[in-house]
Amino acid sequence: MDSSYFSNPALYLIDALFGLYLIAVMLRFLLQLVRASFHNPVCQFLVKITNPPLIPLRRIIPGFKGVDIASLFLLFVIQLAAILLKLLIIGESFSIVVIIPIVIADLLSLTLNVFMVAILIQVVLSWVGQGVHNPITTTIFSLTEPVLRPVRRLIPPLAGMDLSPLVVLISIPLIKMLVISPISNLGRLLT
Repeated sequence: MDSSYFSNPALYLIDALFGLYLIAVMLRFLLQLVRASFHNPVCQFLVKITNPPLIPLRRIIPGFKGVDIASLFLLFVIQLAAILLKLLIIGESFSIVVIIPIVIADLLSLTLNVFMVAILIQVVLSWVGQGVHNPITTTIFSLTEPVLRPVRRLIPPLAGMDLSPLVVLISIPLIKMLVISPISNLGRLLT
């Protein structure tokens, strides 16, 4: 039997399970950073599923100036563990010096992806559900507004059209190409 018969499903499970938990921890971190209200069901769900590792970590790693360093550490450890597990499954050798820039680049990319998806959802909701307030729209607005507000100051709405989501959505892939890709490639250069 081909070794990829079991390794491909294992890699998929690692990506899926670690990825979902990474998104939950990332959302909790970002929502804390933007000071979103944690009284809605979406945020309460994120708190419930991320508290088990974060509560003990916060005893060891305190926050700094409103930034939850324990969440950042947990994100780093989860991403590092996912990469290491995948490398072990495919049987590749690795060096921690090579992996650290890749972990950082992956986390930065995930952050940008979260903002991209949240902005896309906000745009769609603005077309189909204007005036509808529910926990998801409130959470998305809390998350995206600190990113969109500075762009809106530079480019005010034209003829009633807010172009700030478009500008941010165009900027995110550029940031990935110009900033995140070189960080990821740094690991490969260190080998």
